[in-house]
Amino acid sequence: MSRHAALAAAFCSLVCSCITPAAAQQPYPAKGIRVVVPIGPAGSTDIVGRLVSQRLSEQMGVPVYVENRPGAGAVIGTEFVAKAPPDGYTLLAIAVEFTINPSLRKLPYDPIRDFTCVAQLTSSQYFLSTHPAIPVKTVQQFIGLAKSRPGQVTFASSGPGSANHLAGILFQNMTGTKLVHVPYKSAGQAGVALMSGEVDFMFSNVASVITQVRAGKVRAIATTGLKRSPVAPDVPTLDESALPGYVVTGFHLLFVPAATPQEIVARLNSETVKALELPATKERLASLGLEPAGGTPADCAKLVKTDIARWAPVVKAGGARPD
Repeated sequence: MSRHAALAAAFCSLVCSCITPAAAQQPYPAKGIRVVVPIGPAGSTDIVGRLVSQRLSEQMGVPVYVENRPGAGAVIGTEFVAKAPPDGYTLLAIAVEFTINPSLRKLPYDPIRDFTCVAQLTSSQYFLSTHPAIPVKTVQQFIGLAKSRPGQVTFASSGPGSANHLAGILFQNMTGTKLVHVPYKSAGQAGVALMSGEVDFMFSNVASVITQVRAGKVRAIATTGLKRSPVAPDVPTLDESALPGYVVTGFHLLFVPAATPQEIVARLNSETVKALELPATKERLASLGLEPAGGTPADCAKLVKTDIARWAPVVKAGGARPD
């Protein structure tokens, strides 16, 4: 190589060494962010995912869009995110399926090892809801009815191993009743079955059934949280009214793939918490019977571990198997 060629090569190398780090260190985010929702459109997870995505887009100045990837009890979309590049541009918005699935089915990912929590988005609970024709208005009356008709009282769910199925199993175990589980393909189909009188009752997500409760199409006789729902303060909790210790709560969580840089996780957490604190966000969530959560990534991770352990014995007791 001639002396001039060697100098030119050295100069190019120096220029590239200066440019490459600068290019690699573009401020995050430098492009659109995808939020994967592993269920179909219109469910509460989809609604929450789109609401939070809109707020993040407004705050971070880039498109943040939802991509629905339903199937296999939320496993397909969840696996997709687990295997996505850990660069902060593919997120997962998911509900309690995330913590039930490890006890229900063999998973192509590890819920602890393959994900990093960003934040808990919401907390929620369920109504013990009956068809208006069922002659009960209190939990005590409902338990009495179920005990007088063993193997005859039916309850709907959105499928084997779903949260509303396991809520029914837990209720059965704590009350000594014998109930008949009727699974459907979705919470929407189960809700229609309840309103039509095809089944007797259901543990309905407050967010999905509050409109029907207010319209008198469904009767809510109790809630499953530690405290009464702010959208139905006249409906007592199971814990206070008849079953001390019965608590089943739901939530929505936001994740990124494991190995996502800590500074990106921290930025996403900060922006998410900010979005959840907006009055407009709180108002929209409240209309759905949901409460904003927030907190740190560590808080979210602790919730995941606790909930996985909580559901394992209930899944075993109920003999739940995926479709």
